[in-house]
Amino acid sequence: MTRHCLTGLVIAVTLAASSGTAVSADKRSAFDLRSPAFKEFSSLTKKYTGKNPQVPGCDGGDISPPLAWSGAPAATKSYAIEVIDLASNPPLGLVHWIAYGIAASKTSLKEGEGSAPSASIVSGKNMMGRDAYFGPCPRSGDKPHPYTFLLMATDLAPDALKPGLTRDELAAEIKGHILDKTTLVLRYGH
Repeated sequence: MTRHCLTGLVIAVTLAASSGTAVSADKRSAFDLRSPAFKEFSSLTKKYTGKNPQVPGCDGGDISPPLAWSGAPAATKSYAIEVIDLASNPPLGLVHWIAYGIAASKTSLKEGEGSAPSASIVSGKNMMGRDAYFGPCPRSGDKPHPYTFLLMATDLAPDALKPGLTRDELAAEIKGHILDKTTLVLRYGH
């Protein structure tokens, strides 16, 4: 599946859950999300994967990967990020990370910047109820799962939303405020 097809699918699924409107991949701008540590669709290394002693083989570092972006709309005031495993809990997937209130002046996040509370990020709640990045950790023996990093440019001030929002709460708060969105898909399985 090409990046544009997969990106279109991810956007359609995510937007159905979050904003009620869909933007086709061919109508998107040059807004782009990437990681200096990985190419699109490559496998995450262990330090960026989850750590959960209750799941065999889930012994990664739980460190958020470095991210960088460019091409956001001029009216952008803040960014929001979701990391979703669409292969688990269909059709909406499992939420590994919710972060928002990232100032428009930022164009990157350093390795680990989402792994603990940070002055530059407002943290939401992931599937574990944690307010930080929770790395991928599919069941041992599963085919590698795609993990979608969704970055949304919004017209909301960085301090507009309270901390601790769930994915559904964030979706309700940013509905009608998303200026553009872009994705990066990485994979992991063990």
